[in-house]
Amino acid sequence: MANEKINYLEYPAANLASTKTFFSEVFGWTFTDYGPEYVAFDKSAGIDGGFYLSDNVSRSEAGACLTVFYSDDLTAIEQKIMQYGGKITKACFDFPGGRRFHFSDPNGNEFAVWSDK
Repeated sequence: MANEKINYLEYPAANLASTKTFFSEVFGWTFTDYGPEYVAFDKSAGIDGGFYLSDNVSRSEAGACLTVFYSDDLTAIEQKIMQYGGKITKACFDFPGGRRFHFSDPNGNEFAVWSDK
C-alpha cells in the first residue's frame, strides 16, 4: 500500500513573530525557528508545516488552497481570532453539514473555521 499523504503545509508571512503569537494563542500551536526567515509548526496544529518570510498572502480568491479548521465552539474561536489580531473576512454562514466563517491571520492569509455543532 502506498504511503503518499499530505505531510506538510507552508504559508507566507510578512511578520513571523506576530504569526507565532497569533497561532499559539488562538490555536495552541508550538513552533521551532529555523533561522530568521522560517518558522515551523508541528502536529499540535494537526499537521506539520511552516511559515516563510514573504510579503505574499495566501487567499482562495487568488487560487490558493483554503485551509479549514474545525471547532466545537465557533463563537469562542471567532472572539479569540479577533482578540489576537485576526479579521473576520466572511461572517458565519450555514452550509450542508454545519456552519463556518472565514478569517485572515495578521499577515492577511485566509483560513476558515467550521463546526457541525
